[in-house]
Amino acid sequence: MIKKVKNFLYINDEFFVFPIIEKIKTKAEYRRLFSNFMSLSVLQAANYLFPLITFPYLVRVLGVEKFGLISFAQAFIQYFIIITDYGFNLSATREISIHRENKEKVNEIFSSVMIIKSGLFLISFIIMSGIVFGFEKFRKEWVLYYLTFGMVLGQVLFPVWFFQGMEQMKWITYLNIIAKGIFTVAVFVFINSEKDYYAVPILNSIGIIMIGVVSLFILGKRFETIFVMPNRNQILYHMKEGWYIFTSTIAITFYTVSNTFILGLITNNVIVGYYSISEKIVKVFYSLLTPIQQTVYPYFSKLIIDSKNIASYRLKKLLLIMAFIGMILSGSIMIFSKHIIYILAGTVNKETVTVLMILSINILAIGINNVLGVQGLIAFGYYKYFRNIVFIAAVFHIIILLGLIRTFGIIGAALSPVITEVLICLMEYYIIKKEKFI
Repeated sequence: MIKKVKNFLYINDEFFVFPIIEKIKTKAEYRRLFSNFMSLSVLQAANYLFPLITFPYLVRVLGVEKFGLISFAQAFIQYFIIITDYGFNLSATREISIHRENKEKVNEIFSSVMIIKSGLFLISFIIMSGIVFGFEKFRKEWVLYYLTFGMVLGQVLFPVWFFQGMEQMKWITYLNIIAKGIFTVAVFVFINSEKDYYAVPILNSIGIIMIGVVSLFILGKRFETIFVMPNRNQILYHMKEGWYIFTSTIAITFYTVSNTFILGLITNNVIVGYYSISEKIVKVFYSLLTPIQQTVYPYFSKLIIDSKNIASYRLKKLLLIMAFIGMILSGSIMIFSKHIIYILAGTVNKETVTVLMILSINILAIGINNVLGVQGLIAFGYYKYFRNIVFIAAVFHIIILLGLIRTFGIIGAALSPVITEVLICLMEYYIIKKEKFI
């Protein structure tokens, strides 16, 4: 016997389909969310699959030392990617999401953001050049840093924020999968020994620049977006909108990217290599949460305009979902850490296993922080609270990071981000409860 009761489907009185499936079928809002989620899930599956193919190969062919050097260079260049992003992945996404039906406003937002990002790119190039040729540690591998810097240009050209704001994530998926597929094949063709390590940044940079150029073409053809010269006030407005998020993001790098960078300054490329192996494994697993986070942010940004009460209710549900998934992923890594490292790196180092187990806790902590911080504080307009929290966390992190690395070495480098993320969780939860919007 089949019957339908209040959006639940039962067969012989047994539960069969969740209510959310009925909502996806009947409501355009939920269909769009589901479509975006599936597009980003496919992208993250690719982000998960392709590194699993190339990561073990690169560690074995290049060796731990050269792999550590490349990781150090990527960590260094990541600072400039953050500078050129200027928080637009959140602020511009929100603006596009709100004004998506106004073509003239969308053109103004796009043009203003691209002008600002281009200016920041030139400033970043000058700063990077000064650092590379001003310090011996960087100068002896200057070619590597310049080749890796190509990733900054690619990120400037690729308007992820635009596609997210339009809630058209499928384009991000298509472009990334094509680029990653080409990169994966190219790795096996062009990297055959340790001396080929320059090919890694070359292939990475070419890939991201290529999808950046193609994405701009899609914006013109599919969304009819054109460049219009914005006035001074419009540019200043978008700089102001992105400022709090930008300064927050800079602070965030001190307890994310800085671990690898500072570890490389204090120790050597071999230790950085072992740390990077564990860190990259955790990032691969954490990427499984990214589709949910990227899908719901523009959704929450728009929903809050319509109804804060509904947004608060759904934020609570999202927090429970992310915590549950985070616990499963973190627990799985802890249990199978030794096997994961052996499969991916080909060798098991005791310290690397310990680092992986410690860092796995961050999957749960960062997942919760994203809900409380990005979907909560930022989406609800509490930029200053969010910025203050991450600034406190950044200062705290640098202090304990230096002390823990000198005391416990690579293990200390793993402990510091976990301690910092837990501190952030507590501060964000306190503010949200204080403001009573969850």
